[in-house]
Amino acid sequence: MRAMLSIAGFGAKDRGKRRMTRVVETTADTLLGVDIFRSLDKGARASIARQCHTYRYPAQHDIVCNQDLSDDVYFVISGKVRATIFSRSGKEVAFREMGAGEMFGDLSAIDGRPRSANVVTLEESAVLNMRSSVFQDVLHGHSQVAFAVLCGLTELVRHLSDRVVEFSTLGVNNRIHAELLRLAKKVPGNGGLVEITHPPTHADIASRVSTRREAVTKEFSRLSDMGLIERRGKSLVVRDMERLERMIDEVKAPSD
Repeated sequence: MRAMLSIAGFGAKDRGKRRMTRVVETTADTLLGVDIFRSLDKGARASIARQCHTYRYPAQHDIVCNQDLSDDVYFVISGKVRATIFSRSGKEVAFREMGAGEMFGDLSAIDGRPRSANVVTLEESAVLNMRSSVFQDVLHGHSQVAFAVLCGLTELVRHLSDRVVEFSTLGVNNRIHAELLRLAKKVPGNGGLVEITHPPTHADIASRVSTRREAVTKEFSRLSDMGLIERRGKSLVVRDMERLERMIDEVKAPSD
């Protein structure tokens, strides 16, 4: 079910003057759009909603900045955001992208330490804002929400562990293969052929695997020549998932 948002004052005139427009009302139905709150009854969601605010941000708007001391928690109601950091040389390293239903900012709310990444909107997005004190009260008062947060943190640890192994054992081309496989596995359905309808740009993939855009373009061209991938309009089709997975496993496997 899509989250229900009551929005006011977001006309063309306002868009030209304001970088952020507050959504007038955050309701129990709004929280239906957040993964960790879906198990709660309407009364519990309404009580939490009264302590939150939802904002609509334009694309490319910074919501959280690395090393900032704020500790609010954020939930994506609609749109998409990206967590990144920048090296001293200015190189962007992307951690992950988050869409509707997902949460960020929880680490600082839990341990009180500075933010570990920047979070920026990739497109116009509605984001619910919750104070850390409210978040902690919710965790203490609703065990099912606390368990959902724990499951999310476990998934994040597994994801980052996989990335550490990839960066330690795989060359650039194989890291590109691994990212391509990750994208393909997010597409519902079975079978060897998968169509990724909204693939990231070559620059985005390069940021995720710590390489240059040109390296991604060159490797995609090679994979296309091999018959492993092809372009269909704006979509990217992976023609043989099993072969792509074998290419990665063969490199990861220990040599005799």
